[in-house]
Amino acid sequence: MPEISRFYGISIKMYFLANEHNPPHIHAFYNKRVAVIDIQTLEIIDGELPIRALRLVKEWIYLHKDEIKEIWNTQKFRKIKPLN
Repeated sequence: MPEISRFYGISIKMYFLANEHNPPHIHAFYNKRVAVIDIQTLEIIDGELPIRALRLVKEWIYLHKDEIKEIWNTQKFRKIKPLN
């Protein structure tokens, strides 16, 4: 699963579409916790993250939603800027 961004100890990854399912989503890893987060609604589909980490991930998705959707749709994986 390619890592598309990393910030504040959070790793953001996305599976290849052939192995994944809708809705479009990312996988956020923080310490030993993992959450699957819907790109459109910013809701957790599965798993959990500490509230602070979840807020950072949601902010990152909000800022980069178009880039994330493009990666999901084209399967052209690349790095996306982290939060600063």
